[in-house]
Amino acid sequence: MQQAIGSCDSNKELGLRLPRGLLKKLLFACAILACGFQARPSQLAVILLSAANLGAGRLPADWSIKVNSGKPDVSVCNDAEGPCLHLKSVKASFSLERGLDVDPAQTPFLSWHWKVAQLPERGDFRHSATDDQAAQVLVAFADRRILTYIWDSNAPKGMAQSSSSIPLVHIFAVVCQSGAAEANRWITEKHNVAADYERAFGRVVPHIKGVRLQINSQHTGSVAESYFGELAFHSTPQE
Repeated sequence: MQQAIGSCDSNKELGLRLPRGLLKKLLFACAILACGFQARPSQLAVILLSAANLGAGRLPADWSIKVNSGKPDVSVCNDAEGPCLHLKSVKASFSLERGLDVDPAQTPFLSWHWKVAQLPERGDFRHSATDDQAAQVLVAFADRRILTYIWDSNAPKGMAQSSSSIPLVHIFAVVCQSGAAEANRWITEKHNVAADYERAFGRVVPHIKGVRLQINSQHTGSVAESYFGELAFHSTPQE
């Protein structure tokens, strides 16, 4: 009776049968590799601002304008980088806010694009009488603590310290950019929010409950102008 091609006996005749010990090792290695591919975490992202949700030419529905003083000047515009938000303050203070629920254990990396066209000349977050900035990104946490990433007029880049003069209000500022050296240029910022929170407050980071884009010039009685582009939380650092 003719044997079927590919049967165990024909493999034996052709010398293709593997030693049992080697076969077990190969099968074990394949199983480990398969588990590794299955366990590899997928990249996560929480997109807050993008060309897609700004492309309609109006403020996305999940963002709202909050006015502290003066008259807000907010618009969606097109720039060399694509659709973006334009904020201008004339002796005013206002912000764009969005509520959310982000687990920084999963998406700790915050990145955004911003550009400053005009700084409040005497702005300096270290003094309440001059605490004006052309651009801020504030991250609010479930315990009501806040991290604020600022483009300050005078405080040196890299400075990080408390910026709240009100009791029981915990705001920690990180100076990302300082002065006009990078004015009128798009800058990309990347920060590990979870690590920044733990360094600032000495405790495990809770969930993130909101984000605010803010501009101020009321303290110095001046004019400030800035632009914001893409803004997102990521599970891995962005290149």
